Amino acid sequence: MRKPNWQSEGEDPDYRFTLANERTFLAWIRTALALLAGGVLLFEFAQQIGPRIVVLVLAMALAVVAAVLGALSYVRWRGNEIAMRTGRPLPRSIVIPLLSAVALLAAAVIAVLILVSR
Repeated sequence: MRKPNWQSEGEDPDYRFTLANERTFLAWIRTALALLAGGVLLFEFAQQIGPRIVVLVLAMALAVVAAVLGALSYVRWRGNEIAMRTGRPLPRSIVIPLLSAVALLAAAVIAVLILVSR
């Protein structure tokens, strides 16, 4: 596999930081997979909690957020690697507040659907 150009910039960081960055990346990927699994579960097994279209939209939204999170996790990992190689501060990311907002919104919609279906 060809080495990307940005890996030739700066100096190699301490391997502990590189491995910590990789673990963080994998945690974001696990979160994306959990969101995707939640969307599939809603679509397949949550037919009685609300109107079919609302459940379908929520399941699709979770799947789209999972895909976006997977892509953003790579961008974040790459940005952190470049920052560590060049000695710059780590870049800020919108992923954490965005993920928090999505989790809050999804939980609120599911709670309302469960309350209304009773």
